[in-house]
Amino acid sequence: MSAATASPFWTKLSHYAQSALVFIVFVGGWELIVRVFDVPVIILPPPSQIAVSFSQSLLAGELGWHLAVTMFEVILGFFVGAVSGLLLGFGIALSPRAERLFYPYVVAFQTVPKVAVAPIVVIWFGYGVSSKVVITAMIAFFPVLANAIVGLRSAPQDQVDMMMSYTASRWQVFRMVRLPASLPYIFVGLDVAIVLSVIGAIVGEFVGAKAGLGFLILQKNFNFDMAGTFVVLIVLSVIGVGLHEIVSHVQRRVVFWVDIAGERVTGA
Repeated sequence: MSAATASPFWTKLSHYAQSALVFIVFVGGWELIVRVFDVPVIILPPPSQIAVSFSQSLLAGELGWHLAVTMFEVILGFFVGAVSGLLLGFGIALSPRAERLFYPYVVAFQTVPKVAVAPIVVIWFGYGVSSKVVITAMIAFFPVLANAIVGLRSAPQDQVDMMMSYTASRWQVFRMVRLPASLPYIFVGLDVAIVLSVIGAIVGEFVGAKAGLGFLILQKNFNFDMAGTFVVLIVLSVIGVGLHEIVSHVQRRVVFWVDIAGERVTGA
């Protein structure tokens, strides 16, 4: 193995080792503080008890079922919100008339707190999965919409003018210039939306649900099971990180001409 190929490998391995060390120090310090200062379990359970609660939840099967329900709500809600945001974003970016007609209402809708709207959505769509999907889609919608608009309008004007001078159609300009220029922005919107989708599903389950991780959190809190509550919170964090990594991986594959690490695109 040459030095040129080994260097990136060892650099990445070093980063993973440093992250693992930080995790070990954090968890060890947490356990030590709780034991030394005799912190009540109802206030802050030690990591060892959280691990025991996690294994018990897995063996009982309750965690897997509620996790599957929440993941279904997150993925479906994200898909609906992302597709809606992309379609409307393309329309607003490419049509000044559509912007005048729809964008003020979109901004007004976005300013309404989704937590306040969630009970209304539950009343309209019921306590099942449908209401959670709608709430998740509402939260995932705007980041994709805003980044799609910004991305399409970021296309270099000289390239657009050159295409028009060669009598290219609007579809050809969109496909060859505007869409490739907008992809880094769109993926930032998708990255933000997929993480917010987890929050949206949990908000919906808090308001009213029969299953899901949010429903499980309410049960654990009602029973003063703090260790069980921390288990669900950790699972939600892992879900968020995992979904973020999936979107980032797809972004690196699709937008291969952009240096993701060195040229960050700010989300709108």
